[in-house]
Amino acid sequence: MLKSEGPGVERKTNEIRVFVSYDREHDGDLYDLLVEQTSTGTSGFEISARSEAQSATDYWDEGLRRAIREVDEVVAICGECSDGSSRMGAELRIAQEENRPYVLLWGRREAMCTKPSTAKPADTMYSWTREILRNQILTLRRLAESDERAAERSRAKAAASRAPSPPQDPTP
Repeated sequence: MLKSEGPGVERKTNEIRVFVSYDREHDGDLYDLLVEQTSTGTSGFEISARSEAQSATDYWDEGLRRAIREVDEVVAICGECSDGSSRMGAELRIAQEENRPYVLLWGRREAMCTKPSTAKPADTMYSWTREILRNQILTLRRLAESDERAAERSRAKAAASRAPSPPQDPTP
């Protein structure tokens, strides 16, 4: 069962919202498996959005960008044809442009899985077990929160250096 947000629906604050990228033409069963694994409520994350069957247009791109911007992380389930999926390539590119952390999962143990075409050479594909996925998602979240705190400190320091100095008391 997918949890959704909408009017009057409160999101659990401890749940990490993820966008799931996958090759809809070849790996729908892998998405279904991930949904099944997250339905227990112990995964630490919720699926907020996923790859859609629409063809690539400017309208689709903007909706996809908005969906990725609204999640905490992106999970890309890699199969044998991920490198040829233009949809997965676009989703990962947008995640990178929107500075969303992502994890690549090796979707099929018995097959030679490929990364989406826009994955960086240094990106690692992780074995897909519940524990590895949970650990990767939590690690990415901690790193993102650390980066956010560092950016806040930097902004506060810059604002303080621009602030006018308090008037000096002329009396000795």
